[in-house]
Amino acid sequence: MTPQERALLISEFTVAIKEMPVTLSDDEQRWVRMAIKKEAQSIAFRTAIIEKSFLGVITMMGAGVLYVVADFFKNHGFK
Repeated sequence: MTPQERALLISEFTVAIKEMPVTLSDDEQRWVRMAIKKEAQSIAFRTAIIEKSFLGVITMMGAGVLYVVADFFKNHGFK
């Protein structure tokens, strides 16, 4: 392919792309908005689950440490 043929091909592609319709119909726009909203809700839900799981694990670890400390004091004569 010569440089002139390549330039001609690129210009034809450019013209074809500019002539393509860019707008979506109302139904397509509504569907895209709903898909974006659903994805945002899904991300927020996953984030909330991760945060609550992490806090639950930290709470259980704290309770476990307190239980071990209390058991230690109980077994060594402190009541």
